[in-house]
Amino acid sequence: MDHSGHGMVMDLPPFTLGRGLAWSADPFFLVACLVGLALYGWGVVRLVRRGDKWPVGRTVAFVAGVLTVLLVMCTGLNDYGMVMFSVHMVQHMVISMLSPILILLGAPITLALRALPVASRRGRKGPRELLLALLHSRFMRLISHPAFTIPLFIASLYALYFTPIFDFLMGSKTGHTVMMCHFLAVGLAFFWPIMGVDPGPHRPGYLLRMLELFAGMPFHAFFGIALMMASGPMVETYKNPPASLGIDALSDQTAAGGIAWAFSEIPSVLVLLALLFQWYRSEQRQARRKDRAADRDGDKELEAYNAYLASLNARTR
Repeated sequence: MDHSGHGMVMDLPPFTLGRGLAWSADPFFLVACLVGLALYGWGVVRLVRRGDKWPVGRTVAFVAGVLTVLLVMCTGLNDYGMVMFSVHMVQHMVISMLSPILILLGAPITLALRALPVASRRGRKGPRELLLALLHSRFMRLISHPAFTIPLFIASLYALYFTPIFDFLMGSKTGHTVMMCHFLAVGLAFFWPIMGVDPGPHRPGYLLRMLELFAGMPFHAFFGIALMMASGPMVETYKNPPASLGIDALSDQTAAGGIAWAFSEIPSVLVLLALLFQWYRSEQRQARRKDRAADRDGDKELEAYNAYLASLNARTR
């Protein structure tokens, strides 16, 4: 096979699902994913050994999220994504809109706060204290605010694909890796304040979180429609696909637009389900707190309310 200077395989055979899912590891993402899984596993084991519980569902969600990153970055999809716009768009949608949701549902920050040891001396800052300081920093307040996350989420599409930035990044293996890391980081930044389980500086009510979700998601659909309706190739990198693929650049771009348009519905449904479940759990916890308070004070709140109703009734006579 003929390899270009930045690792692109230029004479790939026509794409099939089997070829796309064949193992083809990207060293950076392989190491990063394995390290992430190892650290998460260490945290869970540490909690279990000291007798604490950690929800199995969170572990499953985190592992699934990391596996989706491996799926698009350590298989033939990563090779074909360098020369086929449609396959690249699958990578982009998964790593920016599916992987972040699953990783966030795994609550890795909460796990770290519970598993990391507390500093041995007062006044000293260990890993846990540094993580807490970061969570409460101005930087975190900035990057978790919707005035930052929503424009970033939108700009990562339009400002990247419709400017020379995309072609520049695709010109080297390092640039491609940086771009994929950017997609993952943008997805995490966008979805964390909306449905993340971990604590964060920006946590509005559930209705406002839904509004934040719907403020950003339609732009993905518009982006996909723009690609589908274009009369010619819009991205220089994919204007001349290798002849060995047997594809037409415009048809492949249309397919990429369809993928971007259709995929925008998947995270919307997942996040809405997660938000509704979190809302339900929050209402249950609040109801239990009220019940415990009523048990402690003999339900004085209810008695006061009944007395108030009785006084209103007495005034109307």
